[in-house]
Amino acid sequence: MSVLESLRCPLSFLRTALPSIPHLELLESEQQWWSTAALPISSAIDRAGTPWVRSFSATGARIDEILYPAEYYTILRRGYRAGVIWRALEEKSLLPSYLLIHLISFHDPGICCPYTVSLGTALPLSKYGSADVQSRFLPHMLKNDDSVWQGATWMTEIDGGSDLGAGVKTVARPAGDRWLLTGDKYFASNAHAELAVAAARPEGAQPGVRGLALFLVPRFRAGGSLNFFIRRLKDKIATRSVPTGEIELRDSEAYLLGSADSGIYLILEVLNISRVANSVVSVALAQRAIADALAYAERRVAFSKRILDHPLLHHQFESRLAGLRSAFALAWESVRLLDQVWLERPPYSDRYHLFRLVAHLAKYWTAEFAVDTAKWAMEVHGGLGTLAEFGVERWLREAMILAIWEGTSHRQILDGLEVMERKQAHKLLFAHLANSALAGEARELASEIERLLHLPVERKEVQAEPLFRRLALFTASALSHSPSA
Repeated sequence: MSVLESLRCPLSFLRTALPSIPHLELLESEQQWWSTAALPISSAIDRAGTPWVRSFSATGARIDEILYPAEYYTILRRGYRAGVIWRALEEKSLLPSYLLIHLISFHDPGICCPYTVSLGTALPLSKYGSADVQSRFLPHMLKNDDSVWQGATWMTEIDGGSDLGAGVKTVARPAGDRWLLTGDKYFASNAHAELAVAAARPEGAQPGVRGLALFLVPRFRAGGSLNFFIRRLKDKIATRSVPTGEIELRDSEAYLLGSADSGIYLILEVLNISRVANSVVSVALAQRAIADALAYAERRVAFSKRILDHPLLHHQFESRLAGLRSAFALAWESVRLLDQVWLERPPYSDRYHLFRLVAHLAKYWTAEFAVDTAKWAMEVHGGLGTLAEFGVERWLREAMILAIWEGTSHRQILDGLEVMERKQAHKLLFAHLANSALAGEARELASEIERLLHLPVERKEVQAEPLFRRLALFTASALSHSPSA
């Protein structure tokens, strides 16, 4: 099979990109199922649009039930049964989870949002929940049947998600062995989850991010009544296979994870789990867009030959493939590093800060690559690319969300600057890539980064993006050409 031919199947591409793949039989089974049974369901959900909330039962009781076609749960529960959550804790490795996310995202990027936020709930619960809280809730998230509980990560409020210190207005007050949360979460994905982790500020805590804490919020109170309310769902351009809504917390029962004064570290741990997933999904989406463009270019004839055989377009395919391989290498390095450090607690090691910088670079570049590649795939189709019935326009809609989800490109640049300035993570990165053939470029980049970091704040921010972009491309290229890639 040629490298270009491997684009048609996510597992075939993984075989060309990784030296070994754990759980190969499982992935082969999931690939076969998705390529046959699941695609019509995924397409129908995307075309049908946003699900809806039934707020009240026939007798007038508040139930806040989200309604979907029954087929939606067919594809959703498949991933949970395959082990996108339970394998991480059973095997003490995140690699199977992210391999599944890559494979599934090739077919439906949106469906991996519930998996990602469920992972972002289960992992901090397993690390920071008290023994009693873990015993009550964690087993439900680790089931491998259709009774499995889903998770959600609710940080963002109406004032936005980047400035959590100012944006989080939800207040937590102690109530015996639990806390009571009151506030509104504005952009709450997986709104019907049985458990969520949410950022809130304990009464009397200091302002800013240092005063935030992370809480576990069940869907139902200890007595069985609803513990939070779904105000409405968002009508989004894509990721329609996940219900994103506004959540009302009204003296909602919650359980503190970790300590009240270390919440921002836990919140960022959750965010980084999602950022890594976002990178993997972006690469899988870009692969799907190229694969669809390739299939069209092979059968479309113009000027007496297939458009794939025209030199300019053929060169563009080869260039896209090279970019895809580099983007995957960068995304997968963020997975590998996360797998090495996810059990760490504050204070973190240098390895953890290296991971942070790679995660910012990966999230930034893979999302940009996905958007650009999806746009290009539409252009390959010409006017047909703008028509929903040909399916390729979906990948641009999905990619635009990935560029914003879990922090925009601006946020990745600024957070990347912060970890380079405070933790010298760029030096850790260059040491990590010391065996690369790009040593000369590494020295030049290192000097430019040092000059940038010593500029006044405003000039530093203004000049940061071109250099951050170069660092992302350099890292992706170095990783894709390394012997272990």
